[in-house]
Amino acid sequence: MTASSHTARAHSFNAVAAQYAANRPSYPPALLDAVEDLAGRPLAGARVLDVGAGTGISSAVLRVRGARVVGVEPGEGMAAEFHRGLPGVPVVRGDGNALPFADASADAVTYAQSWHWTDPARAVPEALRVLRPGGALALWWNTTAPGVPWTERQRERIAQHLGLDDVGGRGGAAPRAALDALPVPLDFAARSVPWSRHVPVDTHLANLGSHSMFLVRGARDSAAFLAAERDRLLAEFPGGSVEERYVVELLVAVAP
Repeated sequence: MTASSHTARAHSFNAVAAQYAANRPSYPPALLDAVEDLAGRPLAGARVLDVGAGTGISSAVLRVRGARVVGVEPGEGMAAEFHRGLPGVPVVRGDGNALPFADASADAVTYAQSWHWTDPARAVPEALRVLRPGGALALWWNTTAPGVPWTERQRERIAQHLGLDDVGGRGGAAPRAALDALPVPLDFAARSVPWSRHVPVDTHLANLGSHSMFLVRGARDSAAFLAAERDRLLAEFPGGSVEERYVVELLVAVAP
């Protein structure tokens, strides 16, 4: 991916923030249990900087757990949707490469579905700067569970449509390798958390259409593919709903 295409994809969400908020999956309570376990401390009462917070999906579940959350979001459209959905939670404009916070001011820095938009060589030192000693850097991704026949077939159709060899979820393997190559005093522990949700076919397709790989293709191209996909799914699932099965890939490191 070129730098220009990476930037275009990163900014593509702002135009569909409401669609993103309404249809993207959230995260299960078991994920936050795992975060607390690997961080060695509860989230309740912790000051958490949720970076790349988007429309606030992860910030909402962190707040339910009792964290004092501050959202950090570079995109105007996404930040506006965050404010509409979570009016009681502060959100500031910024990104992980230059966090707008004082040194040692946070108990945790989280990246839900957003670490891959950062430059790790800049974002890791920034996280270490703002974390208090013993604070946690937590990164996680909802990835499509492997081995589910209908989603495997759909992934093949998407790859063919986009002209790619394969389409996979943004999991922790590649980011973990990049992190391990950095000269930083962090030891990341990993955890996988499976979960699922049942949604109408139209919600599934709206979720799919909110991904950058479709947003940068143009509305007409994406709409044609998603309309054909709707026909295929309704033929396979005449009840009109599907089970989206996920594995949340989690990486947590504790600051020295």
